[in-house]
Amino acid sequence: MAEILKTTDTAGQMKDLPRHIAIIMDGNGRWATKRGLPRTAGHKAGAETFRRIATYCKNIGVKYLTVYAFSTENWKRSESEVSAIMLLLKKYLMEAVDTMEKDHIRLHFFGDMTPIAPELRALAKETDEITEHLSKDDFQANVCLNYGGRDEILRAARQFAADCASGKRKPEELEEGLFSSYLDSAGIPDPELIIRPSGELRLSNFLLWQCAYSEFYFTDVLWPDFDEAELDRAIAAYRTRDRRFGGVKK
Repeated sequence: MAEILKTTDTAGQMKDLPRHIAIIMDGNGRWATKRGLPRTAGHKAGAETFRRIATYCKNIGVKYLTVYAFSTENWKRSESEVSAIMLLLKKYLMEAVDTMEKDHIRLHFFGDMTPIAPELRALAKETDEITEHLSKDDFQANVCLNYGGRDEILRAARQFAADCASGKRKPEELEEGLFSSYLDSAGIPDPELIIRPSGELRLSNFLLWQCAYSEFYFTDVLWPDFDEAELDRAIAAYRTRDRRFGGVKK
């Protein structure tokens, strides 16, 4: 089906694409365990998959890619595993600082960065500054770090309440568009397609506000084995969906 539906325009980009794809990068640990490797090897392989899939998304014409890199619950994992994930992120950010402008890739973070190590926060801030200099038409990757959907909504609610207390806002002003502007994803369209590899059939606290009308694609493929062909299959499935947004098509 993916091959049947994979049509391209004159620029070589795929047609009828979701503008925004979000992925729960799941299965790194199981991928490593199946091969008798430490879980950290799975995270390293998963980081390379992210790099490859992000490049592919950019090349075929997807505008936004949001990935679940580290959740608010992932701190429960072993110290060695958390450290390995943070080291991989540091490596990626250092490379991104050098290549973002050349490759025209914007990078943005979702999540509460407060508990993140100062060195990583400084690198994230540097990528934010580079992003500000790039065109808003460029491809943008959003990395969810120390992120949880409920935590994001709570932080937004607290900020709105603080603005009301200071006189900047009035409670009766609150509506969906205004509330969305307080979220980490402010200014970014909601994802049309959310992909979860690894065989799990749940959201795991990912983009709870933004996913209201997203289409979902689940696959048994573990994240390190997720490739361009699997993404094509997800997009092909998305194209077959009848998206009515609560209405009825005539």
